Amino acid sequence: MKAALNALLCAALLLAGAMSGAAGPGAAGPVAPEAVKSYGPAEARRRLVVRSTTDLALFEPILLAFLARNPDIAFSYEQWSSNGLYLAASAACRAGAAQADLLISSSIDQQVKLANDGCARPHRSALTAGLPAEANWRDEVFGITREPAVIVYNRATIGPESAPRSRFDLIDLLRPEDSRFRGRVATYDIETSGLGYLFAFADSQQATTFGSLIEAFGRSGAIATCCSAEIIDGVAGGRYLIAYNVLGSYALARARENPDIVVVAPDDYTLVLSRAALIPKHAAAPDLAGALIDFLLSEEGRAALRTADLIVPTDGKAEPALRLPENPEASLRQIPLSPVLLVGLDQHKRRAFIARWRATFASRKTPRR
Repeated sequence: MKAALNALLCAALLLAGAMSGAAGPGAAGPVAPEAVKSYGPAEARRRLVVRSTTDLALFEPILLAFLARNPDIAFSYEQWSSNGLYLAASAACRAGAAQADLLISSSIDQQVKLANDGCARPHRSALTAGLPAEANWRDEVFGITREPAVIVYNRATIGPESAPRSRFDLIDLLRPEDSRFRGRVATYDIETSGLGYLFAFADSQQATTFGSLIEAFGRSGAIATCCSAEIIDGVAGGRYLIAYNVLGSYALARARENPDIVVVAPDDYTLVLSRAALIPKHAAAPDLAGALIDFLLSEEGRAALRTADLIVPTDGKAEPALRLPENPEASLRQIPLSPVLLVGLDQHKRRAFIARWRATFASRKTPRR
């Protein structure tokens, strides 16, 4: 029976990849976890499977705090790419397979798409009821973190006179033909990163600067590549001078290790993301998944998320490495959990947007490692 179910899921995954094509919300990315780790007693009768896009190293202390509260359970944590997680979840939904009990993804548009497609089950508690409207969609998708999209640079390679504080500054740095930033600005490859696509599409909807920024990227040979950690590594090592639109949580974690790393919440506007948690329709342990959601929303869970930089303070009590906008109330723009996110996943809009992206970056994409 298990073998038959696995075969059915594999066939569904292959079909999902074939059907999504270049226009689908999860068209690129491996449909397999990047890392898996188990927690709790081997003899535990209650088990939970968590699939997430959050780096294990960042999330592990939070998992251990949850386990300390629930020592009688065991769970596995699977780290996935955002597109891979979406494809696997969508295929499991169609196959009626209980592959995971909780999905946590930074690609919140893909999470809303799953719920919109009937692939989520509701969870209600006093803690979820206390969430603001932009962090709770239909009691099925919940925002659990608060992370700005930031610009990152290394003060050892960029002096204060050149340090960008906004997209306007970044465009000015890239404008000269002999700019030292030519070929040394990196951002997400939106074809392989669901989060990268979300941020880029949100930019296109919010910014009058988007056309100028894309033009500057194309003219200066900016690099499109994978993953927050990889891009920030490039800035720390000097391969890139500036990282654009990466998650502040990862950047601040690196700044703790390297005091030369500076994290900038842009003055013109700063997108703010809440990673989305969702219980799949066919989850085998929805009660445990709900318990983990409630823990993440509890005072203890919020404290653990703040320690891991997954809740970034934007009230003036931020980390020294984070440069907040001059007027945070006007500049910070929360991306709400709502059907509006589905606009960017429309096949025609996505196809056109990716075509523009390909034309901008041409051959200057680095492969996923």
